[in-house]
Amino acid sequence: MVAAVRRGESQRSVARKYGVSLLTLQRWVERAEGQRLDRVDWRDRPSGPHHATGRVSRELEDLVLTLRHELRVESDLGEFGANAIRAELVARGIAGVPCARTINRILERRGALDSHRRMRHLPPPPGWYLPDVADGRAELDQFDVVEGLVIRNGPHIEVLTTVGLHSGLVGAWPQAGLKAATVRELLLGHWRECGLPRYAQFDNDTLFQGPHQHPDVVGSVMRLCLSLDITPVFVPPRELGFQAAIESFNGRWQAKVWARFEHASLEALQDRSARYVAAYRQRTIARRDAAERRPFPDPWELDLQAHPHGRIIFIRRTTEQGCVTFLGRTFLVDPLWIRRHVRCEIHLDEHHIAFYALRRRAPSEQPLLSETSYALPRRRFRG
Repeated sequence: MVAAVRRGESQRSVARKYGVSLLTLQRWVERAEGQRLDRVDWRDRPSGPHHATGRVSRELEDLVLTLRHELRVESDLGEFGANAIRAELVARGIAGVPCARTINRILERRGALDSHRRMRHLPPPPGWYLPDVADGRAELDQFDVVEGLVIRNGPHIEVLTTVGLHSGLVGAWPQAGLKAATVRELLLGHWRECGLPRYAQFDNDTLFQGPHQHPDVVGSVMRLCLSLDITPVFVPPRELGFQAAIESFNGRWQAKVWARFEHASLEALQDRSARYVAAYRQRTIARRDAAERRPFPDPWELDLQAHPHGRIIFIRRTTEQGCVTFLGRTFLVDPLWIRRHVRCEIHLDEHHIAFYALRRRAPSEQPLLSETSYALPRRRFRG
């Protein structure tokens, strides 16, 4: 919408074209003023004030912590509580000195009291385990399957769902049973219509990863991603958080589509789902420019027998010995990095795996822990 306005179209005509109010369009134009569209923060913001009225500034909070440390080390009286900190602030002529009770709340909130209580740290940014996704420089499509749905006197239903982490681009495709070939067709249709992301994220279902009983298996869905220069990402088994966006959409789809209506047939469910997805995409259209998607290559043809090229990523948690397991093999990462997350990057063309440390409390710090050689065996693919 903002791009259309910048091309010279009137704001009223653009608002009518995209089905939004003029006020909404003006708000997005104002937010993007003077900035490149790929650098604008398009995330939703609360309607209230950005800062609570009367809240102490961050600079003053930092000064309170600094004074507490100085008084604790240097004070002749050895007093460094809220009253002593307030007296020191007054003595220094600081404007707007808070009361002792407020200073105590600052110390408690910042975890500076001697009797520690649980600190609630700020959550990491979406996609924090992939630096270019966390910075907004790359888009990630999350995929999942909703299972256990049954139409009365009809088939068992499985629903392939997707959501773009930055763009909010969703999709839901109810099917009478899913196979890897069906998943490939649905992914291709979605990406032909909406463009290609940089990453595609899955759980460890055999639909996406391939059979687990043999080592070094790169399934057909992974081969599809690699052939389109999309990096497949697999999240840790039995852990929450990494698939939060798609799981949230799954819940909304089940509430607004599956549980809200009675569906006489699979075709009726597919039609209802398509209408819901179209309405959902219309509501999140303002986020579309926040994520860059590449056009689908033309010509292009999938060759499942071609040896895979590119990069595959597994997010895993190390064992007590500092090891991780994926592709049917166990790798030693670091004997000192135990029960922690790592990003395992398989570089198929360079024949090695790089292991990076991951911590939610320091999402921007992802040092290289170790590397090991690995070459995917060349053998005929049996789908």
